[in-house]
Amino acid sequence: MCLVALMGNSLQLLMHIKEFVLFLVMFTLQCWVSVLSCLLLACLYVGSLYVWRSSLPRNHPSVIKRRCVSVLLVSALSPACILSFQVDVSVLELMGVRMEGFVPASILPLLLTMVFYLGPFVHSAMDDPDDVQTWRLCVRDAVWLRNQVVAPVTEELVFRGAMLPMLVPCTGPTAAIFVAPLFFGVAHFHHIIEQRRLGKDSMSVILLVAGQLAYTHFLRARLIKSVICVSKGHVVGPVLCHSFCNSQGLPDVTSALQHPERPALLFSYLMGILLFLVLLFPLTDPFFYGAAPVCSLAPPPASVC
Repeated sequence: MCLVALMGNSLQLLMHIKEFVLFLVMFTLQCWVSVLSCLLLACLYVGSLYVWRSSLPRNHPSVIKRRCVSVLLVSALSPACILSFQVDVSVLELMGVRMEGFVPASILPLLLTMVFYLGPFVHSAMDDPDDVQTWRLCVRDAVWLRNQVVAPVTEELVFRGAMLPMLVPCTGPTAAIFVAPLFFGVAHFHHIIEQRRLGKDSMSVILLVAGQLAYTHFLRARLIKSVICVSKGHVVGPVLCHSFCNSQGLPDVTSALQHPERPALLFSYLMGILLFLVLLFPLTDPFFYGAAPVCSLAPPPASVC
């Protein structure tokens, strides 16, 4: 009798082990599919820039218009990647295109980002007080429209909106927020080709692009991490913050250290960081944004959601 019971327990244990191994294999396969899908989407986005063969520089208006058409088309097709995962939630909502909490998601993340850039703001105001007036002239400029409108909208839809729903079921929300910017950062390596075409030295080009990768991932990813994860599934916040970051560029700390008004500038840089930390949790309260649909895809425990 004991032998029969022991054999029964052993068979039950083997069944549990078999189910666990099967689950582990399926989960690993799902993760590989997610990562490869994101990589394919990133390659499609970058590859679409080079569909149009031209000897003209990237900032030529005709090149900009053609490339804008390409990336807008890829962005329009990106929801199809999410549909291939057979999700039960609205694809647009998973990508962060929804009305619930739209107004707070548009204002509060941007405000938080602007506070973080208080130092560069003051620096720019000191060196060029009429800088705000130049924005009116920039609206008709093709380079400005690419950097401030088309690039933020398409890049956030593809590299955040489309990739997060593919990564969250595998990695969870927290890891996905940091993994997605890697694809965005690596996508910038295509600038090596364009810089080499201009005859620039290989090492200087590699260092330049590596610096852009470090900035787009380690700084913007951490800053926008707060914005994305606390915007609770809204893409509008990251788009506006991305556009704002593009307008500001890299903070010129070296110039600030050599500025005649160095104490005031350094104080503004420090205050921006401190105010950002103080306002981070009040302005990212989930009460303002509503539940994030993408969190429904997360494996337990979904701590960020």
